[in-house]
Amino acid sequence: MAFDPEHRLVVSVVPGKRTEEKVHQLVQDFKERTGGRLPNLLTSDEYPAYKTAIFEAYAVTEEQPRTGRPGRPKKPKKVLPKGLKYATVPKERANGRVKKVTTRVVFGSKRAVLAALAVSLVSAVVNTVFVERNHGSDRNRNRRKVRKTCCFSKDGDVHEAMTYFTMYSYNFCWPVRTLRVEVAEGQ
Repeated sequence: MAFDPEHRLVVSVVPGKRTEEKVHQLVQDFKERTGGRLPNLLTSDEYPAYKTAIFEAYAVTEEQPRTGRPGRPKKPKKVLPKGLKYATVPKERANGRVKKVTTRVVFGSKRAVLAALAVSLVSAVVNTVFVERNHGSDRNRNRRKVRKTCCFSKDGDVHEAMTYFTMYSYNFCWPVRTLRVEVAEGQ
């Protein structure tokens, strides 16, 4: 799931097991839905497929300058746009509990990530808490995702349909209390 924490909007969903293929689908769908614009900051956990998926989705081919020497010119290479910032949140676990949470900048510079966090309206640190909270709320809305219950999904197609239904009904039907519009006095 790709989630915009500032607007509490589920941007993209790809149901199913988290595989490299699904991650590539998710990142590509996110890029298409946002019109190819670079987000202020991308964050995720340490799943390695995100790095390659983000690189493949956002990298552009750049011609290499001629060296002036004899021989073949250098082949074009793929480079990331200057404004792309991506950081991960590795978690160290022991006995099923999170013991330590750190951050790591993957694309961009640490200074650029800190600048993105400075203008963020919702977070001052790199984290995945918004997606994790949404997963918890989704389990509450979609009983097919609750573990160890008779409601657990056994049919993949129905599970996928219910996932889309609950995620997009969250976007369009669920009022977000933290995003209320203030009414001016006298209205």
